[in-house]
Amino acid sequence: MRRSCYQDRKHLDEEGLSSLLEYLSVSGVLVVLLVIVMFAVNAAFISGPSDTLKFHSFTDIGNGLSVRIVDLYVIAPGNGTITTKFDLPDDVAKQEYYVQLDGDGAAQRIIVTDYNLRSNIALGGIGATRPVTGETTGNGLNRISYDSRGYS
Repeated sequence: MRRSCYQDRKHLDEEGLSSLLEYLSVSGVLVVLLVIVMFAVNAAFISGPSDTLKFHSFTDIGNGLSVRIVDLYVIAPGNGTITTKFDLPDDVAKQEYYVQLDGDGAAQRIIVTDYNLRSNIALGGIGATRPVTGETTGNGLNRISYDSRGYS
């Protein structure tokens, strides 16, 4: 049997429509997969390593501050005052951070945080004998002052 010209055109129209629908559905699935992969890549390759870097940097900053406080305590006069200035990194992974000295007695800690990550470092050696208080950021020069009553 021979098809009419109208039937041939209809057949071509249906083929064209099914090709278009196939293209749109495959493209839609690929776009959804691309979005899922973008979120997974961000979590696996950007956020995770950045948080690890920040945590270790916070720990290094806290340990450095602990060493500075202990060193100042070693050379501090029995009766009097001594002050030193030091510089901390301005930011870690392009974000600001805060340093706080918190706790009482042997439980004194140096807390370095950006309010998402937090690193707690014990104040080495002198926490039980001298009270240490204060807070700072990485911006500008920082100061540690000691007098015979304690640190500030």
